[in-house]
Amino acid sequence: MNTKPSAPPRLAWLDNLRTAVTVLVVVHHAAQAYGPGDWWYVEGRPRSGALATLSALDGTFAMSLFFFVSAYFVPVSYERHGARAFLASRLRRLGIPLVVGAVTIVPGLMYAYYVHYRGYAPISYPRYFTDVYLGLGEKPADWSGPSWPDLQFAHLWFIQNLLAYSVLYLVCRQAAGIVRRRRTDRGAALREGGRIPGHGALALLTVALAVATYAVRLRYPLDTWVPFLDFLQVEPARLPLQGGFFLLGVVAHRYGLLERFPARTGWLWLAGGLGGAALLFAVGPGAGCFAPGGSGWRSALWSLYESALCVALCVGLLTLFRERCAGSGRLRRELAAGSYAVYIVHLPIVVAVQFALGSDGLPALGAWALTAVLALGAAFLAAAGLRRLPGFRSVL
Repeated sequence: MNTKPSAPPRLAWLDNLRTAVTVLVVVHHAAQAYGPGDWWYVEGRPRSGALATLSALDGTFAMSLFFFVSAYFVPVSYERHGARAFLASRLRRLGIPLVVGAVTIVPGLMYAYYVHYRGYAPISYPRYFTDVYLGLGEKPADWSGPSWPDLQFAHLWFIQNLLAYSVLYLVCRQAAGIVRRRRTDRGAALREGGRIPGHGALALLTVALAVATYAVRLRYPLDTWVPFLDFLQVEPARLPLQGGFFLLGVVAHRYGLLERFPARTGWLWLAGGLGGAALLFAVGPGAGCFAPGGSGWRSALWSLYESALCVALCVGLLTLFRERCAGSGRLRRELAAGSYAVYIVHLPIVVAVQFALGSDGLPALGAWALTAVLALGAAFLAAAGLRRLPGFRSVL
């Protein structure tokens, strides 16, 4: 008699880590108007070099860690529900927010940018949505970008990529199942267990990720986004790190590495990651020794440095939360349950606060801190309310 595996016990520390990374994403977006010189929905705000460095540091590891944590839960979902139910669940949990957000949250943000900063004659939101956001109108000769049409997925790119990775995982599992059924040697199947990675394996992982990252950045520097298959919004420069850590999350579940990984190794890599982060603040990401892409040694150095920070901080934070942040009180459970909804709804809240604060008065660090605090409070409250509406809990 075939029975599906029961749900494993929740790992409270992993839920707490997911909450922390969600908070970090909100804090990162709160800094975008006040630190780096990248394109953002709000312009003309005071700038801080420290916030530019904070944004660069977040970019080295935060989303890779997010992909790792998300991937860790993918295999058990597939094994419990089967291929069809797994796909239906992914489409419900990821596809619905992606589509709804792309026709509500994102066009609202882009319309605000259009009205305040592009300098064109005012138009109504419905006309903007059809002519500019969807690109059904004529492209202005002096179009200022960042792309045409304005249709994009903004922060929802993570959900979009996670859905694509989940579908790819489903295809691979189905293909592996066909191959396994055709085998006559049952001993050829993969076995549970395996060696626990140590310092040498982590160092080799760092080098491999750095080489792949450098190779991609020969053509695609940082902050270059491409529409893969005219739909999937991808930043190739960080694809080796983010896609690699999704794969590592699947492998970690397959071999039970999170429970078996030695704390001593994790503490040492955390110390190294914190040291590397401190060095980055000392020299700044815009130092002459770093470059966001190209064939020079500066690009190679930044690829290696970013990969080392990513591996060290991801391994270190996983160890830190497993060993020191395993509590599961009512507040922590509520925050963890709402973290996905917070990720979806936080960006318009952040941008609204940045607009409200204006460009005068507060220094950059003060405006960033106030934006982060107000946006986090509002986003978690909004998430708690949305999850209690009929039909929303199954999605959020």
